[in-house]
Amino acid sequence: MAGMSSHSHENTPADPTAPADIAAPAAAVSPVSPVSPADEILDIVDENDEVVGRSPRGEAYARGLRHRCVFILARDARGRVFVHRRTPTKLVFPSLYDMFVGGVVGAGESYDDAALREAEEELGVTGLPRPERLFKFLYENGTGQSWWSAVYAVRCELPVHPQVEEVAWHAFLTEDEVERRLGEWEWVPDGLAAYERLRRFRSAEST
Repeated sequence: MAGMSSHSHENTPADPTAPADIAAPAAAVSPVSPVSPADEILDIVDENDEVVGRSPRGEAYARGLRHRCVFILARDARGRVFVHRRTPTKLVFPSLYDMFVGGVVGAGESYDDAALREAEEELGVTGLPRPERLFKFLYENGTGQSWWSAVYAVRCELPVHPQVEEVAWHAFLTEDEVERRLGEWEWVPDGLAAYERLRRFRSAEST
């Protein structure tokens, strides 16, 4: 694919579910978290994003308890978007593609702090600029599950070493490339919802 050569590595396998012309960078080894993701404690919030309780992450997912998440659109020095495929062990949307990095906001944690933490963890970098908060929306998937979602943007000019527990494959794609892949790859539904809102946000800003 055009514009991908600088992020491809020789003798590394391509993503088996992606076109062969996008190579997968070698996986970085990262330490295994001592806490299972399902046991992370989250703030449970209401329709106004007010905290009404706390719950382990696995229970929040199983019971459809509303919680908080962050979505960070990460660009490299050339303005390309970091795109990845989630690992098959993820609690939600395993093995699907995403144009955002991010995750859940921990109990007592602010959206802004969670955005920086999640971006650095998933990209495998330290010293990242604090992500710029763009907007927030309530995501609802129609099956009783919903989460408040804060959307951010950040420029990452550091070499990335994505977290192997989170990222099975990654590449930096131009926005045109992302648009072309929207109808070809299976994407996380909340990421698609955030991306569509980001389009509208940018359109409103430009008028």
